Amino acid sequence: MKNEYLPRIVDLEINESMEVMGAILIEGCKWCGKSTTAIHHAKTIVEFQNPDKKEEYDNIRDTKPSLFLKGEKPLLFDEWQMYPVVWDSIRTDVDHTRLKGQYILTGSAKPKEGETMHTGTGRFARILMRPMSLYESKESTGEVSFEDILKGKDIEGVSKLTLEDIASIIVRGGWPASLDIKSDAKYKIAKQYVSSLIHEEVKNVDGVERNPEKMKSVLRALARNISTPASDKTLEDDVKNVFNEEISRPTLTDYINTLEKLFVIENIKATNLNFRSKYAIRTKAKKEFVDPSIATAILEISPSDLIKDLNTFGFLFEALCIRDLLIYTQSYGGDITFYRDETNFEIDAIFRTSSGKWGAIEIKLGAGYIDEAAKNLLKFKEKVDTNKVGEPAFLMVLTGSTYSYRRKDGVYVVSIGTLKN
Repeated sequence: MKNEYLPRIVDLEINESMEVMGAILIEGCKWCGKSTTAIHHAKTIVEFQNPDKKEEYDNIRDTKPSLFLKGEKPLLFDEWQMYPVVWDSIRTDVDHTRLKGQYILTGSAKPKEGETMHTGTGRFARILMRPMSLYESKESTGEVSFEDILKGKDIEGVSKLTLEDIASIIVRGGWPASLDIKSDAKYKIAKQYVSSLIHEEVKNVDGVERNPEKMKSVLRALARNISTPASDKTLEDDVKNVFNEEISRPTLTDYINTLEKLFVIENIKATNLNFRSKYAIRTKAKKEFVDPSIATAILEISPSDLIKDLNTFGFLFEALCIRDLLIYTQSYGGDITFYRDETNFEIDAIFRTSSGKWGAIEIKLGAGYIDEAAKNLLKFKEKVDTNKVGEPAFLMVLTGSTYSYRRKDGVYVVSIGTLKN
């Protein structure tokens, strides 16, 4: 009998993908809940990370990999990249049977190049999973939905989260294992994740030895520049000058690529909307941690530290909102980008759906910046060539304040504590 399951937004995407594809691959960082979600959808489970079965799994890999596929379907292979031969076995079986929803794979790292013979195109659906959004962790009331906003409806909502609550959530993170811990021990989950990442995961991803202290400094540099389009030179200078660790550009690139392979960081690209503006648009991507708690853990920031330093709080709040926006827009088959031009005029997030609907979002921690943010959004709208990309479906100020409503100028003010997909 399965334990009580806390639903995730990707459940719908998983169900829909299993109806049309023979196999699905759920990817994402460790500890984000992939295995729990996959088990919820599976009937047979093969845990490749189980040390008690390593010898048996090695023998099957080396003699007859098709034996892995025996069992009641859907059949789950947890951490499949440990035995990548299963990928080609599944692909062959799906080709032969033409059956849908037969296999589920989970992976916390991308396999080394060349370890699979085929791409899996047409046989595998890839689904990215992140730590929990505030709606999934039941800390957002869900009174305001993107569905209503995209339809231009009026909204209203009242967040239950105080500033102190938001600070605590940022430091705790969206790790499922931390949700039931009431004491300050909940903050240790992110710290344990970072420790495991530095000392184990970065080596296990491809067997290459990497300096833990150097990787720690790279993570710190990324954390210091969170929610900004920092250049490689900026990160390199921080590693050298702030954290006193010598690093070459190729090494920095390798360490960042490794973190991307482990789904620890992801690039938020600059928007490709059409503009009337005469100013050049910055195209450097922002590197965001998959969860803001990674930044607070590596920099040893506590909730009380954030309350005392509202500037840092603001950057980390933006990272929290970007995490949730990425989760919510994924359910629309869309993406999140940002805008910044050579005058440093910036819009924090552009929300786009697969159908082409789009909206611009400014992220502000406190209510005192709402008017300024709304003016920025209206100014941004004038820069966009709406003849080519259409009128925005919405303009939104996403805040850490209490109330959600629609202003007289049409701009939505939405508390992150009331939002859902």
